[in-house]
Amino acid sequence: MDPRGILKAFPKRRKIHTNPSSKALAKIPKREDGEEAGEWLSSVRAHVVPTGIGRARAELFEKQIVQHGGQICPAQAPGVTHIVVDEGMDCERALRLLRLPWLPPGAQLVKSAWLSSCLQERSLVDTAGFSIFIPKRYLDQAQLSKADQDSSTPPGASEAQLRTALSPSPPPTRPVSPSWRAEEVTSLQAQPGSGGETSDGEETQVSAADLEALISGRYPTPLEGDGEPSPAPEGLDKWVCAQPSSQKATNHNHHITEKLEVLAKAYTVQGDKWRALGYAKAINALKSFHKPVTSYQEAFSIPGIGKRMAEKIVEILESGHLRKLDHISESVPVLELFSNIWGAGTKTAQMWYHQGFRSLEDIRNQASLTTQQAIGLKHYDDFLDRMPREEAAEIEQTVREAAQAFNPGLLCVACGSYRRGKATCGDVDVLVTHPDGRSHQGIFSRLLDSLRQREKDTDLERARSPSK
Repeated sequence: MDPRGILKAFPKRRKIHTNPSSKALAKIPKREDGEEAGEWLSSVRAHVVPTGIGRARAELFEKQIVQHGGQICPAQAPGVTHIVVDEGMDCERALRLLRLPWLPPGAQLVKSAWLSSCLQERSLVDTAGFSIFIPKRYLDQAQLSKADQDSSTPPGASEAQLRTALSPSPPPTRPVSPSWRAEEVTSLQAQPGSGGETSDGEETQVSAADLEALISGRYPTPLEGDGEPSPAPEGLDKWVCAQPSSQKATNHNHHITEKLEVLAKAYTVQGDKWRALGYAKAINALKSFHKPVTSYQEAFSIPGIGKRMAEKIVEILESGHLRKLDHISESVPVLELFSNIWGAGTKTAQMWYHQGFRSLEDIRNQASLTTQQAIGLKHYDDFLDRMPREEAAEIEQTVREAAQAFNPGLLCVACGSYRRGKATCGDVDVLVTHPDGRSHQGIFSRLLDSLRQREKDTDLERARSPSK
């Protein structure tokens, strides 16, 4: 795209005439809302969430906000007016990433397209159409009262009135500049800035390509110095099914991941799913890293690893141990034992533990089991063994034959670890669908009955045939 075509959306600054006879022209022109031209984001105290947006693009947004009079602050800071998130983000996930129980008072949760529109119009654009829906459970009492008042606002209220109602005046604090590297913006990678400081009196200019990236949402991926492409933008490779196992053939950080996996398992069986998820993401990132991690800075630069996780990694590097492992509850191995029973989840395992059960024998003799749990207990060791890939392929074929007996157009595909190329599988997940989007409906119960009958017929045939 021709850079001149991009810059047309950003009109040149008006010249200030210094002719004494025209004092009215000697002033910087004002906008209708009283903001100076060039500082049209002065009422904005924003926090940009890089997840989904990409760190490089988020930093460009932050720099533009500061350049035009706005401020960058933490999401929980008093007076924050806008929390900017990716287009596909919802309120629940945004607050989970921010580790906040509810939306800060006076803050709006807006899509990044709102900032792009502000930059394109060179004015503070109304957030209508860019706001993320906020369920009432994520609002505190003050916000609930405010929401009730806003719901009674007349339909004909002007944009200025709405803006006044939704955007409280920021406290008179000095703008906080985002972290920028010393080199040009165009060389930014999707990783945290090194140093975290900005050179005094020196501002990095934003190129036409950067402005286009902010407006369009597409940031070009430059090549690394060795000619290899830089890591994919954040969000494109977050799905496990998009990552073949061959990418993690060699774990260069096994001495770190083996200790983190113990904690991840402990949090899982204790029902702390968010901590378990955080550790799982860090473990996956370390297994995918192309070399052994040697420092805090290197660990923190890996997407999916935050400050606290980087500190734990450094502790393992320096001492060979993680002190947090010394404080794992004695209930963890018992809960893990119980949760490995097919049909028993985390809550059931905890209930059994609180009832005083400590072994599989206790469960077998004293616990009240469902049919599924009884089967899981009977075949406990068998279910824990991973099957070879060839056996998983046979199961996929068996399901396909049974399904296509009802409708030859049905598609049956083994997913999960089989699809990712694992040599062994804990179970087999088979997706059954049809290209027309309709013909697979209602097939599930009939397919299960067919497979059960097939198993009975097979057992009967074996019983009749002489043993080999």
